Amino acid sequence: MDKKPIVSIVMGSDSDMPVMVQAAKILDMFDISYEMNVISAHREPEEFFEYARGAEGRGIKVIIAGAGKAAHLPGMCAALFPMPVIGIPMKTSDLGGEDSLFSIVQMPSGIPVATVAINGGKNAGILAAKILSVSDSDLLQRVKDYADKLSSEVQEKNARLQDIGWKKYLEEK
Repeated sequence: MDKKPIVSIVMGSDSDMPVMVQAAKILDMFDISYEMNVISAHREPEEFFEYARGAEGRGIKVIIAGAGKAAHLPGMCAALFPMPVIGIPMKTSDLGGEDSLFSIVQMPSGIPVATVAINGGKNAGILAAKILSVSDSDLLQRVKDYADKLSSEVQEKNARLQDIGWKKYLEEK
């Protein structure tokens, strides 16, 4: 992207990339500039601290952080970065992502992390857009247009269902 990033997408492992790319695609759709990094708070703490403490100075307004298992990356970002952090808990083979979810939502008082569903990269991108739209009327209009598009899609599906019935509808899926 040519514009200076205002959202940072960060993950602790490249295995999280398929979920994190969902957020990037939404940010692309809303024309929001972002950076994307793989940084481990556990395996490279000095680099992580430099990244999180320097985010504000780089012009970052929102961090989207994904992590699995102990999921400390979103919480550590929130501890060091003064603006909103959105956590994406990753689905894990051990506990299905519940471990990640609980680790992110159970942050101590004073260190909030907005949290989306397990593997909820798309919603993380939408939430970042909504947060940024508070101070950007053009972006707010794009967010509203997106909501209208979702509504129209549901209405079209229902009209099709009413027209052909559920049996044929399912056959076409």
